[in-house]
Amino acid sequence: MEWESVWRYLEQLREGVSYDCTSITFAVLQETPKKYLGCAGIVGAVGWLAYLLSEHAGADTVLATFISAMTITLISHTFARIFKAPVTVFLIAGILPTVPGAGMYRIVYYIIQGDRAMSSYYLTNTLELAGVIAIAIFIMDTLFRLFQKGWKQNSLKYSIKMNEKKK
Repeated sequence: MEWESVWRYLEQLREGVSYDCTSITFAVLQETPKKYLGCAGIVGAVGWLAYLLSEHAGADTVLATFISAMTITLISHTFARIFKAPVTVFLIAGILPTVPGAGMYRIVYYIIQGDRAMSSYYLTNTLELAGVIAIAIFIMDTLFRLFQKGWKQNSLKYSIKMNEKKK
């Protein structure tokens, strides 16, 4: 095994741990109950892993962010169902590493410097990333609501049929 690939692997592992810690720290600031802190960290770390794998597969930053946000939202909804907690407990802390904070900083920086071209570039890029994050959350939330509504309707139909058979 080459040393470069070992160092690259260690760097990605370090990034995953740092995103886990970032999510946990933000969950603490958000006053998330202690029993959910580890799960909030897992959501952030898995989201970052999805981002890295997407970029490694050749996706651009916008698509990788979309896939990452979809993964984060899926895991957040799953944890919310498992632990009977609100989705936002996991989603807000988990999505934080994906939010384009550096892009927002660069927009303001280049506005102050008077460089309209660079500030416009980073404004467009940041809006794209924020937009795909919002769309991914919306899509996954809608899918979960549709499936949840379908499960409730099917279970209601099943219970009505069982009651009719008993009579």
